[in-house]
Amino acid sequence: MSKWLLRGLVFATLMVIVRLLQGALINAWETKAGLISVVLVVLFAVAVFAWGIVDGRTDARTNPDPDRRGDLAMTWLLAGLFAGIVSGAVAWIISLFYKSLYVEALINELTTFAAFTALVVFLMSVAGVAIGRWLVDRKADQTPHLHRAGDDDRADTDVFAAVSHGRSDEPTEAQTEATPREDRA
Repeated sequence: MSKWLLRGLVFATLMVIVRLLQGALINAWETKAGLISVVLVVLFAVAVFAWGIVDGRTDARTNPDPDRRGDLAMTWLLAGLFAGIVSGAVAWIISLFYKSLYVEALINELTTFAAFTALVVFLMSVAGVAIGRWLVDRKADQTPHLHRAGDDDRADTDVFAAVSHGRSDEPTEAQTEATPREDRA
């Protein structure tokens, strides 16, 4: 199972649970509907943020060089889109049988609600990843991560590999031929 699919399934399930709790709590305390909705979304966002911190810390420990780290933003974007669409569809299906659930029409659930869920998941997870990486990087060795054994597989895409292998302070033959004769004497 891919990383984004696992995260998407977990947060789709969590969002459906949030929606079910929201319906039950608002039906019990109708005057507190706004507060209930905000608190539940904040709890959902905290869960996403916590997983983002764990991802960022794990990635930073695995790859100490920031240039070699994984693209967690795309992983979390796909997870958020999946969680939004799936949780919207599942909530709509549940609303066919459980009338106390607050949902809109199917098209609204698959677009507006899915976009909201994707945005919350993406923003909170990327913030968590950034903080998680920072927590590891602030304690890490600050020396530059120069050419190490095993980096030859990236030599064709490394911009500095072309100039660092044959570097010498002596002028090359082409450089000495390009200078006028009177300057060389």
